[in-house]
Amino acid sequence: MKSLRFALLPLLLLQTLAAPAFELPAGSSQCLVGTAEDWNSSHVTLRLYQRQGGKWSPKGEPWTGRLGKSGLCWGKGIHPVPAGVTTKKEGDNRSPAGVFNLGGAWGYAAAIRKHPTLPYRKVTSRDLWVEDPASPNYNRNLVLDHEPNTPWEKKQQMQQTDPVHALKLFIAHNAQPDVTPHAGSSIFFHIWRAGGSRATAGCTTMSQAKLEWLISEIDPTRKPLYVLLPKAEYLGYKAKWKLP
Repeated sequence: MKSLRFALLPLLLLQTLAAPAFELPAGSSQCLVGTAEDWNSSHVTLRLYQRQGGKWSPKGEPWTGRLGKSGLCWGKGIHPVPAGVTTKKEGDNRSPAGVFNLGGAWGYAAAIRKHPTLPYRKVTSRDLWVEDPASPNYNRNLVLDHEPNTPWEKKQQMQQTDPVHALKLFIAHNAQPDVTPHAGSSIFFHIWRAGGSRATAGCTTMSQAKLEWLISEIDPTRKPLYVLLPKAEYLGYKAKWKLP
């Protein structure tokens, strides 16, 4: 048994060395970067970048936003999650950190300014966003064929009268089809509350004008990403992950 164990070591080492290191997908040429002071900060600085000819260039000036009131922790996106770290849980009031795809937009208006290929849905009374970890529809938009009439349906109902939810863009943390129960749901960019004086339950918020601009710039054909990290981690992963 001892000789077999030692015989396997070179093979395991070779497999480890051969494992591809993570970096932003080559096909993604649009990236929103958010950096916080540290893991416990609820404030974020945001900037949009686009890649051309292998080089990332900023588009527009940086702006400020708000994060979860308890700060950040590692989320479930396309990035590798370090071993032994705290990860996002339902109700922890932390924003998920890492690298995430972006989904469609939702809002109260009949139409919004956006790229032609970005999905947009006007929220109705029949729109749910399921935050129940026990549901097979956890962390997705579910449209009922009837008005909500059970306590469960009413609890999952998307907001229709709260101004901060009048426009939102989905951040694909723990997203379908690979969803982990209790790992966090309903993570969006949306309008900040009280002019940015209040933190969130885990979303990334900003002024209405900046959110409208951001959504108008998001181009699904560029396979856009959201990178959210504390400053120290961003600098540590920047070269390795080929971040902007």
